[in-house]
Amino acid sequence: MSGPNRVRWSTTCSKPGTRAVILALAFGVVLFSVAAFAQDTQSQPQQTTDQKQKQAPPPAAGGPQGDLGPIAIPKKTDQQQQSTPLPPPAPKVPTGMPNYSVTVDVPLVNLDVMALTKDGHFIPGLRKEFFRVTENGVPQQLQGFSQSQAPITAVLLIEFSNTNYRFMYDALNAAYAFADTLKKDDYVAVVEYDMKPNILLDFTQDKQKVYAALNELRVPGFSESNLFDALYDTLDRLDRIQGRKEIIVVGSGLDTFSRITYDKVLKKIKDTPNVTIFTVSTGRAFLEAVDAQYGQYQGVQEQLMNYLQADNEMNTFARMTGGRWYNPRFEAEFPDIFRDIGQSVRNQYTLTYRPTDAKQDGTYRKLNVQLVAPGTDKPLIIRDQKNKILKYQLIYRAGYTAKHEVE
Repeated sequence: MSGPNRVRWSTTCSKPGTRAVILALAFGVVLFSVAAFAQDTQSQPQQTTDQKQKQAPPPAAGGPQGDLGPIAIPKKTDQQQQSTPLPPPAPKVPTGMPNYSVTVDVPLVNLDVMALTKDGHFIPGLRKEFFRVTENGVPQQLQGFSQSQAPITAVLLIEFSNTNYRFMYDALNAAYAFADTLKKDDYVAVVEYDMKPNILLDFTQDKQKVYAALNELRVPGFSESNLFDALYDTLDRLDRIQGRKEIIVVGSGLDTFSRITYDKVLKKIKDTPNVTIFTVSTGRAFLEAVDAQYGQYQGVQEQLMNYLQADNEMNTFARMTGGRWYNPRFEAEFPDIFRDIGQSVRNQYTLTYRPTDAKQDGTYRKLNVQLVAPGTDKPLIIRDQKNKILKYQLIYRAGYTAKHEVE
């Protein structure tokens, strides 16, 4: 070949030494970079391992070891372990918010006790150290003691139903005898009952109004005698009145058609504080005459048993509240009965104590009162003016129901 192409081609290929030198230099630079990178890569992990071997946990540290070294959890010193942790700070009271506190106040118990002879006469002159009171068998410390003679607040609850003339006659005579014993400062209400209770007179100090109310008892309306309903209703009304109250129940004691049961009446009596019930049964002379003449008949005996059961219930109502039950045979006994009731109510000892059982759980607490010689557990001996040993009895409530905490 000839011409320019041949000359250019021969010029490019005509310098083989120069081309080899350039390639050798480029290849050497590449090998040097690779070797430096490999050496750097191998030395870096070795240095990290040496650092890990040289790094040690602090002397007061513990816990597990990790890839990045120890996870340091400082250990408590002996002084720190023995020290008591500080209480949490008290919450801040917002501005204007009053401070409240909860207190439990154990109420005082006022117990009225009548000390009577076997004839029903009040025994004066007894002192505080003569009385020993136990509640559920636990002795109580008396904090207050007084002998009171005060006016009465009483409800005269009379059975006036169309059952038998002799019972109505006795009830009226007993009611008038009670009114005769009233004093000017006494408060008295009159309630009569047959099918249901009927308030004849609200509380008043006017004796003439009491007589006028009794004069309305002339024609009975029904033959039913619902004593339980009438007594329950009266107790419910008296529960709203402060202070001591009395209920004088005059009637046969029979209950024929009440919605309230006998157990509910007993529970109501237990739950109503400061109420004393006196009961006067009527018709005793008539019942004894019937028993003497017709007692041999079975039907008559069954009826007489009903009246005997009624007397037991009247006695229970009185005994539970510290009152007395009377079962007179003759009309002439009524004035003495109500004078005795008036004397018993107006003259009595009031004992005050704070219960050792401070729980306000609504439970029923049984009471027991004794007269003992000071400094001993021996019964107190009382002598009359002739130096003879006097027999006596203490009349008081059988117990009371403690208040409930939510009341």
